[in-house]
Amino acid sequence: MSDSARVRRLAGRVRELVASSLKTQVKDPRLGMVTVTDARLTNDLREATVYYTVLGDPTEQDASRAALESAKGMLRTTVGRRLGLRHSPSITFVADQVQDHVATIDDLLAQANAADAEVHRMAAGAQYAGEANPYKADDES
Repeated sequence: MSDSARVRRLAGRVRELVASSLKTQVKDPRLGMVTVTDARLTNDLREATVYYTVLGDPTEQDASRAALESAKGMLRTTVGRRLGLRHSPSITFVADQVQDHVATIDDLLAQANAADAEVHRMAAGAQYAGEANPYKADDES
């Protein structure tokens, strides 16, 4: 069983190696603006999952996905040699949905701000349900 600190360190190294290899070695014209956001390794160091984002429309994202799949073997070889492990980890690419989550959170915050403004507008003309001073003073006569 591998040490979890070692697995995290190697996962960070895999992320760096894949990102630099995409920049320098992959010459596929389909590859767009790809950003490697994270990499995770299994505890046995046999499988690596690389998360990425692509800027552009869905057509460019599909083209970049195809380019990554075609470069998978070359990237696995590069990662295996540079890590110095007995077995090169197999690489799986997963599209990171960070941009979609950010858009959803922005929409929710905009709706919350609009609702907050509506509550303040309604509260501006509100009056107390009872008397202005609910605490009665005893009349001492």
